Amino acid sequence: MSPPLKWETDGRDWPHRAASRFVEAGGLTWHVQEMGEGPPVVLLHGTGAATHSWRHLMPLLARDHRVIAMDLPGHGFTRGRPAGGLTLPGMAAAVTALLGALGINPVQLIGHSAGAAIALRMVRGGLDVPEVIGLNPALMPFPGVFAPLFQGLARALVLNPLVPRLFAASTRGAGDTERFLIGSTGSAIDAEGLRFYGRLLGNSHHCRGALEMMAGWDLASLQRELPKVEARVRLIHGAKDAAVPTSAAQQAARLIPKAELNVLAGLGHLAHEERADLVAEAIAAPAPVHA
Repeated sequence: MSPPLKWETDGRDWPHRAASRFVEAGGLTWHVQEMGEGPPVVLLHGTGAATHSWRHLMPLLARDHRVIAMDLPGHGFTRGRPAGGLTLPGMAAAVTALLGALGINPVQLIGHSAGAAIALRMVRGGLDVPEVIGLNPALMPFPGVFAPLFQGLARALVLNPLVPRLFAASTRGAGDTERFLIGSTGSAIDAEGLRFYGRLLGNSHHCRGALEMMAGWDLASLQRELPKVEARVRLIHGAKDAAVPTSAAQQAARLIPKAELNVLAGLGHLAHEERADLVAEAIAAPAPVHA
């Protein structure tokens, strides 16, 4: 197992490094980035990613908002383990505790992929947020009879200490990272993004955190909670998403009372990294009005 990523070396050229700081909250040391002024908006990245994934979108949102992003537990440069582990409730409680320590009452939670699930779990846990925006949201259980097998396999992978090391080794090359991302997400991102994903996925400690998060994910419980979500919800989805089919986003939108879905043509699972301008425009669009 490789050592955790080091800020002094692995973070030397991290996107928006000047906006970074480390915050102690809930027994964890969080890597947090913040920029802009105005109503606070919180960004939650997806499984296997980190704050680098907001490198293009964050400055656009910061024109009108105070924008806060963090590396989730088990990911990037955040250290420590939530009391509830890397489960959906555990991650949601940990992020809620961080926002409390920072004194932030966000007007929007913007979550990508699994980050959208965390955002909705936070709302169902009692965090008062007017609006949740899910970017290529991973909200629905893995389809069909293979769902238990998928989760069981993820758990088995986590328990084998060799797996994170082997996975990290398989994605260390720039070409390997690009092939992996295109195949798994349907997105073609810039060279800068590939470099940072390569750095993250080449680290077995980070890979273990991502695998453990997948192993502890219970979207079936979240699905049962979606009809009870009272906040406004906007789902923005890339039509070419190879990880989360558009049909899953459509199903989630039907379950959430105050939800609307906006599908962006030609973009994949990492739509906010491919075309941050289009995603920022979709986020800035007027919120839906519900009776």
